[in-house]
Amino acid sequence: MKSSKITFTTSKGVTLSGRLDMPLHQDPHNFAIFAHCFTCTKDFSAVRNVSKALASEGFGVLRFDFTGLGDSDGDFEDTNFSSNVEDLVQAANFLTKEYKAPSLLVGHSLGGAAAIFAASEIPTIQALATIGAPSNPVHVRKQFGAKAEEVESKGKATVSLAGRDFIFKKQFFDDLENQSCGAAASKLDGKALLIFHSPQDATVSIKNAEEIYHAAKHPKSFVTLDGTEHLLIDKKSASYVGKVIAGWAARYINVPEQEQISTSHQVVASLDDEDGFTTSLKLGNHYLKADEPIRVGGNDYGPTPYELLAGSLSACTAMTIQMYAKRKGWKIENVEVHTTYSKTHAEDCNACEEEKDKIDTFSRDIKLISDLDEKQLKRILQIADKCPVHKTLHNKTQVITTLI
Repeated sequence: MKSSKITFTTSKGVTLSGRLDMPLHQDPHNFAIFAHCFTCTKDFSAVRNVSKALASEGFGVLRFDFTGLGDSDGDFEDTNFSSNVEDLVQAANFLTKEYKAPSLLVGHSLGGAAAIFAASEIPTIQALATIGAPSNPVHVRKQFGAKAEEVESKGKATVSLAGRDFIFKKQFFDDLENQSCGAAASKLDGKALLIFHSPQDATVSIKNAEEIYHAAKHPKSFVTLDGTEHLLIDKKSASYVGKVIAGWAARYINVPEQEQISTSHQVVASLDDEDGFTTSLKLGNHYLKADEPIRVGGNDYGPTPYELLAGSLSACTAMTIQMYAKRKGWKIENVEVHTTYSKTHAEDCNACEEEKDKIDTFSRDIKLISDLDEKQLKRILQIADKCPVHKTLHNKTQVITTLI
C-alpha cells in the first residue's frame, strides 16, 4: 500500500485533511471512502488497518478527519451528525473531481451511521459497509453520562471522551434526535448493504445491527465479528473486515477481471505501446507490475527489473538460511536480507580506473534475530552464498530468444 496526504474543502470553506491509500501499482479498480468512529481520526488503528486491507485488494481508499477533528480545520463544537454526512458528500465530490467517483462507502460506529445517510446523497455509491454502527445516532448520548443534562440545561458543556476534552452544544443533541438509521437504510434504493457487528460489543449492542438489517431492503448482508470489541483495535480482525468487504463488494461494483496472460513459461511480461515502462507481469500464479522511476520517464507503479532481480536474490537467500537453520535445529526468529544492485569496479581488475572494467555487483547485507554463536553465524554466511539464485548469478548462463 502507498499512502499520500490530501486536503479538500467543504461547501463552507473548511479545509479537511485526509490520506489516500492506494494499491502498490497505484491503479485502483474502484475508490472507497472511510468514515471514522465518533471523535476518532483518520489515523485510528481500525481505520488504517481496514483501509490497508482494502488497498491490498485493489481499492483506492480516502480516509479523512471530520471537521474539527485530527488535522482538519473547523470548530468541533459547531459540528453535528448532519455536518459529518455533508463532509462525506464533499469527500465524494473531491474524489470525483480529482480521481474517480467512489463506488464504496465504509463507516465505523457513528461513522457507519453517517455512511448510511450519505449513501443516498452520493449517486455513484453502489455498496456500503458498516462496522458496529448504532441504529439510532442519538445512541451516542449515552457516552456523555451526567454531562448530557448539563448540555441540555446550559446549552453546552465540556465532555471528556477517550482522554480528550470536547465542547458539545445542545444543537448536537437536537440534530441527533432527528436522525434514524433505520429510516435511512430503508431508502438506499438498491445500494447493497453489509453490516458487521460483534455480539460482545459493549458500547453499541448487537441489537442495533438487527434493527438496521430489518429496516434495510435487499441486497443486504450481515457478518458477525465474534470475539471483537467495539473499536476493532485488533489488527487481524480489522484486516479480516477489510478483505471481507472487498470480496463482498465485488458482487455489486464493477471490478475489472485481472488480465489473464497465457504462457507455457514460468514468467511472462506484457507491455502496451501507450503504457510507457509500466509492464504487467505474470510470475507463476501471481501478477504484479514492473516499472521505472518517474525521473527516467516511468510511473513508479512497481519495482524496476533490477530491483526484481535483487529481490530474487534477497528472497532466495532468506529462504535458504531459514531452511538450513530449521534442518539444523537452530532458532532464527527473523532474517532480513538487504540487497543493492550497481555497477562497480572489479576488486581484482588490473585497470580499475577504466569504465569498461566495471562489473555487475550485488551488495548483500544479512541481519539475523537469533541467539546463534560465532561458529553458527559463520556457517550461516557460508550457506547464504549457496542459495540457488546466488549460484545462478555466478554460473555461466545463456538466453535463447525466439519470436512466437
